[in-house]
Amino acid sequence: MAKKNKRPTQVMTNNPPQKFEFNPDYSMVKKDLKRIGILAGFFIAVLVTLSFFLK
Repeated sequence: MAKKNKRPTQVMTNNPPQKFEFNPDYSMVKKDLKRIGILAGFFIAVLVTLSFFLK
């Protein structure tokens, strides 16, 4: 007969499983979004101003 391949069993302890808290830092993302908003507003203002001069 073939040997049975047994996997090592994990020993259970009384310790509770460790909890991992996901706490990302979005300060750089906020800074980039603010810069994108400012640039978008500036370019829209430039386009509106140019539309008055080009008519």
